[in-house]
Amino acid sequence: MSLPLEGLSAIVTGAGRGLGRAEALELARLGAAVVVNDYGQPGRDGSGGASTGPAEEVAAEIRAAGGRALVHTGDVSDHRQARELVESAIGAFGKLDILVNNAGILRDRMVFSMSEDEWDSVIRVHLKGHFNTIRFASAHWRERSKTAGAPVYGRIVNTSSEAFLAGSAGQPNYAAAKGGIVGLTTSSAQALTRYGVTANVICPRARTRMTEDVFAGLDRPEQGPDPLAPEHVAPLVGYLASPAAGHINGQLLVVHGGMVAIVERPRVQAQFDTKQDAFTYDELDGLLTPYYADRPQGETFAATEVLALRKRNGTD
Repeated sequence: MSLPLEGLSAIVTGAGRGLGRAEALELARLGAAVVVNDYGQPGRDGSGGASTGPAEEVAAEIRAAGGRALVHTGDVSDHRQARELVESAIGAFGKLDILVNNAGILRDRMVFSMSEDEWDSVIRVHLKGHFNTIRFASAHWRERSKTAGAPVYGRIVNTSSEAFLAGSAGQPNYAAAKGGIVGLTTSSAQALTRYGVTANVICPRARTRMTEDVFAGLDRPEQGPDPLAPEHVAPLVGYLASPAAGHINGQLLVVHGGMVAIVERPRVQAQFDTKQDAFTYDELDGLLTPYYADRPQGETFAATEVLALRKRNGTD
């Protein structure tokens, strides 16, 4: 019996630790040959020297289990190195079929204190890093499709966060980058579907070095599985990368231990129409002020939606 991803090749960025590691191992378990990409810096803020160690360890695990793995330690936020990453997969395996973008860093600070570099660095690694790899992978798929005169096999799985949905007070750079990744994903989904390529995005909840502050008060259970283990996220990535998910495109999914939630596109909650040719200040004051007065102070639209999502799935 063949494996779901047998004969396919994949790139996983940020695959030396945490979510990326779990995803790379899962894709390999399902039969894919994997390029394990990780810049290898020890600090979650992107500090420290680059190292081959994390990526090499994951690749060794894959090979020990009988899989195929290649190590790439380039920086995906660098346009040239992202191109080399895609080219390395094509050179080693003949083609690229799956791209999983996971690489990222944190430089948290309140918006009124954040430096330009703290903003730029997080946007660069998360959002530009996603764009860079998609840019060269999609060019590869488009060229193959043109040569074949038919759609080819291509899967993109990007990584966003509920920080973009609900807000995150000390992470304006991170929340903005993660929101941008959703827009990049839906745009790519529309542009690439004609070539046989799907693009989807996940918002994972997992215990990693990136989220150690978020889950600081939630200790691992002494017995039984950890619901926040990255291994709970990886199966969804494997599924979205598979032929079975060929009809799923442009979707946003929240995932953590034992739960997958499909997030709808924003819907109109209320609508007001002027009784004149155009709105006046007084008319808007008479319509919008009482409407928002009925909502809890400080509550945002995104926070309301996420709260309802969690209650529906019993996670609150």
